This record gives sequence, structure tokens and C-alpha cells, in this order.
Amino acid sequence: MKLVTWNIQWGRGSDGRVDLPRLLADARKLADFDVLCLQEVADGWPDLPGGAAGNQFRDLALALPGFSAVEGVATDLPGPGGTRRRFGNLLLTRLPVLQVLRHQLPWPADPAVPSMARLVIEATLRAPFGPLRVMTTHLAYYSLRQRLAQVQRLRELHQEAVAHARQPRPAEEGPFAALPRGGAALLMGDMNFKPDSPEYRRLLAPFPDATPAWTDAWTRLHPGQPHPPTFAPHEGPAPEAPYCCDFVFASADLLPRLRALRVDAATTASDHQPLLLELD
Repeated sequence: MKLVTWNIQWGRGSDGRVDLPRLLADARKLADFDVLCLQEVADGWPDLPGGAAGNQFRDLALALPGFSAVEGVATDLPGPGGTRRRFGNLLLTRLPVLQVLRHQLPWPADPAVPSMARLVIEATLRAPFGPLRVMTTHLAYYSLRQRLAQVQRLRELHQEAVAHARQPRPAEEGPFAALPRGGAALLMGDMNFKPDSPEYRRLLAPFPDATPAWTDAWTRLHPGQPHPPTFAPHEGPAPEAPYCCDFVFASADLLPRLRALRVDAATTASDHQPLLLELD
């Protein structure tokens, strides 16, 4: 089973050109993926650098026939002529989707810096080995306060999901139907923190109960090796050197299934590099 996560910067490459077909071609070159988690997907934003006037949620879904598309719109604002301007995450999968939850993440006031709403998609998929909960998100960029609050909420959501998996509710009809909410889980996306940050340490901290802790899949599969840069390696002169802020985290009960994780360092189709995870 292969999963890719990628902050696509609305398809804008290092050449400044927005080109979704190029981006998808590079993703397909990386892997014949079963799940594709994308961040910074835009709809109705012609004023973004390079332009993103079209509905990228729709266009990306149409470009992958046979895949189910799960939208996670974090920002939804009025546009000209009664249209909407939307921005957020998109999960595409050819695995059966059992249940989808969309969680708005905390957005505490931090007036010193720009900020916007953030969201995490939680999709329970029918993997070959059973229910798998895949979560993808894009955390706050400028505000440490907001990131820490969002990390805490991600921990709470994981605890909640594990409790549901271990103590299933009664089966009912209609919207009360009891579908699986997988205990085994992956959390992937652009976290906007570094491997030596307090947010990273907080996310991976043990839980006070029996909830399986998150583990960084890179350190599990590449012990002793530094995280390769995932942000801005092809962007030319920048205020700081390229660094890692895109991650795949796995719940402890999923660790035996981790087979490989690598970063595609070659593509220039975004300002971030995609990560490919393989599971047994």
C-alpha cells in the first residue's frame, strides 16, 4: 500500500507557473499511489501568485478516475459575483472510504502575525489489513501559539478515535450507523514545525492512558539519519536554509507495517517536496 503527502502550493512550481497536470505527473512518477494527501488546494483565487482561479478540488478529482475525493475546506470566503473562495486540503484514494470526519482546528487569537483557519481531514479507509484512519492537515505557519493549540487538538482527536475503536457504539440505522473509526492511524501533511521543535516533541509525547503514541515514520525507518529538507530546496535564495516541515506520523500499533518512507527531492512542481510511505 502506497501513500503520498504533498503541499502543492496550488500547483505553483519553482518556475512560478501553476500547472496541476505537471504536478500529478510527478506524483504518478513517484508511485502508483493508493492514497494522495494534498495541502494548499485552491478554488477561486486568481490573485494568488501564478493564479488559481479555477476549482482545483474538482480538477484534481476529475484527473484521477477511480479515486474518491475527500475535500477539507479550511477557508471559505466570499468571492466576486456570489462565488466562493476556498482553500484547504484534499484526500484522494482508490481504497473504499468507510467514514469521513472534518475537524476544524483551534485558531486562538494571535494579533501579532497573519493567520487563517486550519482543518484536519480524518478518513477511515478499508485497507487490505483492516480499517486505517488517515488524517491529513496543514498547521499554522506564523504562530507558535496556534500550532501548539492545533497539536494538542490532534492528540485529543487521536485519543477519541482510539476510544471509539476499542469501545464501539451500538449499531443503529440511518445517521446513527456504527461504521469503523480505525484505531491504527497515520497523520501526514505540512506541520510547519521542525524536528527539533516543541510542537514536534508535544505531538509525539506519550499519552496518559493506553492510547498508542504517535511515532515519526522517518526516524523509525531511518534511525540516526536527519530528516531531508521538504520545504524550499529549489526556491533559490531564501531567509533560511531549506528544512523539513512535512511529516508522516504513525500510531504505535501500525509500526510493524511500515516498509519504506522517502522524500522526492527532484520535483520542482511545488515549493515543498512530496513524501512516499509504503505499508505492508
